[in-house]
Amino acid sequence: MAWYPGATKYELQPESDGQPAIRPTQFILHSIAAPWTARRLYEYWKSTNLESHFGLGYEGDLGQYIGTETRADANAGANRRPDGTGAVSIETASNTKSSDPWTDAQVEQLVRLGVWLHQRHDIPLRVCRSHDDPGYGYHRLHSAWAVSGTACPGDARVRQFENVVFPGIVARATGQSPPQEAPDMPSMLNESNSVDVALRSGVWTGLAFTDAVLHSGPRRHSTLVHLLFADDTHKEARIEGRFYLTDTAGRNPSAYLTVTGKGPGGHQFQCAADVPKGRHLRFEVRATTPDGASVRLLHRVVSGPYWAL
Repeated sequence: MAWYPGATKYELQPESDGQPAIRPTQFILHSIAAPWTARRLYEYWKSTNLESHFGLGYEGDLGQYIGTETRADANAGANRRPDGTGAVSIETASNTKSSDPWTDAQVEQLVRLGVWLHQRHDIPLRVCRSHDDPGYGYHRLHSAWAVSGTACPGDARVRQFENVVFPGIVARATGQSPPQEAPDMPSMLNESNSVDVALRSGVWTGLAFTDAVLHSGPRRHSTLVHLLFADDTHKEARIEGRFYLTDTAGRNPSAYLTVTGKGPGGHQFQCAADVPKGRHLRFEVRATTPDGASVRLLHRVVSGPYWAL
């Protein structure tokens, strides 16, 4: 297990010895939505079945609870992947609404720890381009890092990450001066539509969120569509979703890669790829029921980061 020499060690048991090993490839920053010290966070983790690797108080007090080569449970799908890679996580003190910026002392500790993780585990000096891409990020950057969605660590801290923390890690790790402009940070897609749609059984239906076009190229994206179906949906209904590219007039569709689910409730569909110049990314859904009945789509959300190419 790897322990950071700049942190006070508050080892959690049995988690520290009982949870599986990881190969750290990411560093994900969180806000705890509480003005706690690193010691107080340790006491909280002892009462739950969750934990982060590190905790950071307002005054810069930094605690480590689990070695960075052991899984911690703060990052949902990034905790540990089937290939053994995983994310190192840090919870940071904030107000109860997670609306305040990190203090100067917190920023300094985040930069120091970020540099050490690069040096110790070879985490690359870039922002994670997808949920499993090695690098640095914050909790809400990729939906796979949160079970039910999150605004963590808050708008003020996302801006600090983009303009101060991550550039500071890069500058100190490379021995260069911090850049005067922010690095190539992603923009965020976050659109929804709550208008009910009756889906005819077996018929593909294109969906609009703000509109029917999710992305216009040239662009790199990691996009998640979440669909909510009515409770009276037949439990054996086959729910299929697929992303596809068209020209700017909506014609000449690309090949499809269909993802299939079953029954009522929520269904998620994800795509991470490049949209070439002159092409649009769209999404459509099909619900097929054993009795041929229509299915009600109640709500739809599309979200995720994207980069201009």
